[in-house]
Amino acid sequence: MKKNRCEWCLKDDLYMSYHDDVWGVPVYADDELFEYLNLEGAQAGLSWYTVLKKIDTYHKAFDGWDAQKIIKYTDKDIARLLADPGVIRNKLKVKAVITNAKAYLDLKAQSSLSDYLWNFVDGTPIVNNWKDLSEIPAETVLSKTISKDLKKKGFKFVGPTIVYAFMQAVGMVDDHVVSCWKRK
Repeated sequence: MKKNRCEWCLKDDLYMSYHDDVWGVPVYADDELFEYLNLEGAQAGLSWYTVLKKIDTYHKAFDGWDAQKIIKYTDKDIARLLADPGVIRNKLKVKAVITNAKAYLDLKAQSSLSDYLWNFVDGTPIVNNWKDLSEIPAETVLSKTISKDLKKKGFKFVGPTIVYAFMQAVGMVDDHVVSCWKRK
């Protein structure tokens, strides 16, 4: 039986699997939220599909997203990452992960990343009722607010569009169109 899906994911099985199993599913684990925040930052200016194909490599290249290890990265580690074809080889994006690891650990000293982020939506996903992909915004007032606050906390590559894509990915926002099987 063919499932009716959001049209953005119809490219191939990898995309459909991501749509079916990950996108829009609420994530509460700090380490996963940290990972997706950085992956969305890596996507800036590119398609999500480019990052999606590299998720496993990113996980390995960045020590399983262990922030304690990442904050100790040296110029040698940066060079290693910039030479890795499984990583988007942009020096600003690679350095942003290190900066974000520091900001993440600073935040965790006061609260959890999960509590901090989910507080913006009162702990409950925002469920939109879009009929067509063209209705889905690239950013919202809320993503602008979160972006501004993350930047104040020292995070990089967290503009409002990146933050909105992150919110969709980790289920803070459910933007599956109403005809999608995930909405049933």
